[in-house]
This record gives sequence, C-alpha cells and structure tokens, in this order.
Amino acid sequence: MYAAGIVEMIITLPIGILFITVGVLLWKKQKIRLIHDYHCKNVKTEDIKPYTTLWGVGMVILGICICLVGIVDLILRAEFGWILFGAGFAVCFLIGNRAQKKYNGSWFSD
Repeated sequence: MYAAGIVEMIITLPIGILFITVGVLLWKKQKIRLIHDYHCKNVKTEDIKPYTTLWGVGMVILGICICLVGIVDLILRAEFGWILFGAGFAVCFLIGNRAQKKYNGSWFSD
C-alpha cells in the first residue's frame, strides 16, 4: 500500500467533510454567524440568503476538492490531487470575492 497516500487521505477527508458541513450550513440554513462579523457587517437582512448561498456553495466546492486530494493522490500514487485543491480554492475565493463585493461592499467592513 501507498502509506503516504493513506495518511494524506486520513488527514484531508475530515477537513474536506468539515468544509462541506460548514458550506451546507451556510447555504441551506443561512447560518451567517459562521462568517466572521467584519466580513458580513454591512450585509442587509434581505441579502442574507443570497450572501450565505454564495459562500456556502464556495465552501462545498472547496470541501469536495479537499476530499478529492487524498483520494486522487492515493489512487494515482502521485501528488496530482493538490491541483484540485488549488482549483477549488480559486473557485471558492472568486465566489467569496463576489459575495463580499456585492453584499458587504468589500472584504472588511469599516
């Protein structure tokens, strides 16, 4: 067996599942409290649902990509899974950036 791949999967799967869980709570339950106050201080009450939906979808995408890191690296016995992490991080960042600019005005509130 590919021991490093197994260890990597044991580490990345729970982290990915955590991101997916947080993403679902944001997306489906609109748990805006999971986002730091200064990131959502200027979000209007009527914008909470679209704001948390954007953030939630981004977090779910990132979580799936983190889970896939360990699985892909174990199957391929190489570090190609980290390319998926980079792609997932970029997508999550772009979605989060859109949410921040559209609903909060910027990344940090005044």
